[in-house]
Amino acid sequence: MSISAQEQQQATATLLTVRDCLRWGETVLRRGEAFLGHGTDNYGDEALSLLLHVLSLPWDSDPRLLDARLLPMEREQYVALITRRVNERLPAAYLTGTAWFCGLPFRVDERVLVPRSPLAELIEQRFEPWLQPDYVGRVLDLCTGSGCIAIACACALPQALVDASDISEDALAVCRENIALHGLEEQVRPLHGDGLSAAEGRYDLIISNPPYVDAEDMASLPPEYRHEPALALASGDDGLDFTRRLLREAPDYLTDDGILIVEVGNSWETMLRIWPDVPFFWFEFERGGHGVFMLTRQQLLEHADRFRTAA
Repeated sequence: MSISAQEQQQATATLLTVRDCLRWGETVLRRGEAFLGHGTDNYGDEALSLLLHVLSLPWDSDPRLLDARLLPMEREQYVALITRRVNERLPAAYLTGTAWFCGLPFRVDERVLVPRSPLAELIEQRFEPWLQPDYVGRVLDLCTGSGCIAIACACALPQALVDASDISEDALAVCRENIALHGLEEQVRPLHGDGLSAAEGRYDLIISNPPYVDAEDMASLPPEYRHEPALALASGDDGLDFTRRLLREAPDYLTDDGILIVEVGNSWETMLRIWPDVPFFWFEFERGGHGVFMLTRQQLLEHADRFRTAA
């Protein structure tokens, strides 16, 4: 159910406090069946994220502010954002222009996916025990989008040089903004290319959150996800077109002790059917998420024939 112009006017005129706005926002988000999944898992937090943006306040603001009165302009801006969230089904991050990943802020818009990968947990752990973090010299983030994974890796591994590659020039424009935002121009390098075509030399770590949504899931995506670039989501009938190519080519770009970490989401079950004898290591995450595997360069080489011949 959409929010009418009359309801917008009534809300702007009668909502007075932070508490009023949050109550109304949660109600209309729930009534409108807005789909969550771009950073929040409940309507209360979704409403709060939009209100904090309007008020330029942090998440850990003093709870006593709940009874603070809003200025008319603030109420108007908040009602407008909630209305667009419900009526246009835009993700909140596109409305605010900001998303958080690994505790870091990133500029985002409809040229890139909204950051939400469980890879954040691995980055925060500095990839231990699978890598010796202080000895990682080069990292490649494939399908970098906003650059959130590449930039978070650079912050976690300050001695490493990080390449951030994407096929989309539009996405790389956003990535460059975020590199500048975090002052990492000397450590993170944006590269334009399809897959590994722009990669240079060998890397201790290749990490990727590539397109992996299969045709069936693409056809049933909620409206919120349809605002995101399809190029960053769809990957053939079974969601593995990009991953197949990566498994074949990655050994040529990894150091002898290098590792490949890739997120494939729901397509992990298809991978197990196609390659039942390949020893994929599947990560488990404390904060949720699934479908992330790791292979060493040696394992990629040992099963190279299987990757070349798999349908």
